Amino acid sequence: MTEAILGAHMDHELTSQPAVWTRAIAQAREEHLLPADGLRVAVIGCGTSWFIAQSYSAARERAGKGLTDPFAASEAFLNSNSAARDYDAVVAITRSGTTTEVLEQLAALKGNVRTVALLGDVESPAAALADSVIGLPYADEKSVVQTRFATAALVYLLTSLGMDLTGAVEEARHAVSDKVPLELVEAEQFTFLGQGWTVGLAHEAGLKMREAVQGWTESYPAMEYRHGPISIAAPGRVTWLFGEQPEGLDDDMAKTGALYLNTGRHPLAELARVHKVALERARARGLDPDRPRNLTRSVILDVAAP
Repeated sequence: MTEAILGAHMDHELTSQPAVWTRAIAQAREEHLLPADGLRVAVIGCGTSWFIAQSYSAARERAGKGLTDPFAASEAFLNSNSAARDYDAVVAITRSGTTTEVLEQLAALKGNVRTVALLGDVESPAAALADSVIGLPYADEKSVVQTRFATAALVYLLTSLGMDLTGAVEEARHAVSDKVPLELVEAEQFTFLGQGWTVGLAHEAGLKMREAVQGWTESYPAMEYRHGPISIAAPGRVTWLFGEQPEGLDDDMAKTGALYLNTGRHPLAELARVHKVALERARARGLDPDRPRNLTRSVILDVAAP
């Protein structure tokens, strides 16, 4: 395999994000399939989809739309008898619609709690289990490493909350096309930070770098970074902030010698930029993010019958 085709699918999919986001915005404005304001909602997903669930949950609750809890599908307590977990609806995010843990949750909830599935593959088993389906087939992907489905799903979800993402689309056009500086390609280590709904983006950025590059990557809420993790910041390493900066963090970072990125761009555009950096770092190391080590497009477990 030659370097020219490494990550070919990821390359196409990450650069198509601005156009895909525009479609997701229009779709979200036309549809009304998500739980109504005031309802208690759980949001589930696995891997990338779990981090998107975190971002949406934080944004929905902070927007005053109602209690919203994110769960990794494998750890979701949705069938508890506790009134504290008496959810009115559950939103499941899954690109493939075949992930075992998500399907198990949807099957257990069927007929008891209203479910909404946000899918890339609208012909998948998840579509038959959910009460309502939000289909984003135009955002589905061939690469194992997710880029545009995850961001398109979040664009849809944030638009449903009334967030105007027009600026994010425009900034993303530059983020996915600008040349990646050599210092980012060669950096030893990355740490990603966020606050509020961007904490999920920080975790997702870290996952992308681990999947595509097999690199040492960490992620934290920005206010927690100075409670220990800043100790690893050093020359040749990168700390990358999504969204608003905690007071004084730039001064503290200057003392470490690490490269501190706080561009002021929209956090979604910054995540698209991370996708581009991850691709170029993978290629520089001879890795193919379309087929990363030990990973498949969907985790389908061989679960024994009870």
